[in-house]
Amino acid sequence: MRQQMTELIRNRTLASGQVIIEQRLAETLGVSRTPLREALQRLEGEGLIQKNSGRSYMIRVVNFQEYMQSLKMRRIIEPEAAANAIGRIPLPEIADVRREIQGLHTGNGEHTEAHWDSDDRLHRLFGRHCGNSVMFEIIEKLRVTTRLFEITEIRQKVKSDFAEHIAILDALSAEDPEAARQAVSRHITSLISYSLQQVT
Repeated sequence: MRQQMTELIRNRTLASGQVIIEQRLAETLGVSRTPLREALQRLEGEGLIQKNSGRSYMIRVVNFQEYMQSLKMRRIIEPEAAANAIGRIPLPEIADVRREIQGLHTGNGEHTEAHWDSDDRLHRLFGRHCGNSVMFEIIEKLRVTTRLFEITEIRQKVKSDFAEHIAILDALSAEDPEAARQAVSRHITSLISYSLQQVT
């Protein structure tokens, strides 16, 4: 249920700022309102939705300022998570993520659902293994914020993302903490620069 809701947000069936009509959504998904409410509560905890002044759920709106602030925080935290994860990530997991990313690479400039999923897997690969659960939780919340803005406002840069992701995987495979730190920092800096170009 949570995954179905997340996909509806990603493909903009549920748009930024849209109020969720529980009965209508339950009918659309073919479920009762009880599991739907449980899923909504989980998504609220994850930061994808929030309650409006009328206490109804709505898709959370992220403005450009919050988006950029979140990206800049990610640029501080995620490189350290990647460096800390060195030696902790099973090499077969790195290989699996690499195969998935290479299999999806088309260079057509658009993110599909599969691209979103592979992006999540890469960032969670070093986040989950950084040895600091608080750091990982912060990263996850920051990524929710940036993702909500990106699916609404930013046309994704699949081609450059591919090269940057491979560079991160290379550093993780080589178990080089400084290279991992630099690769993640370059990746997020690139996204900041690209985002600024897209909205100006």
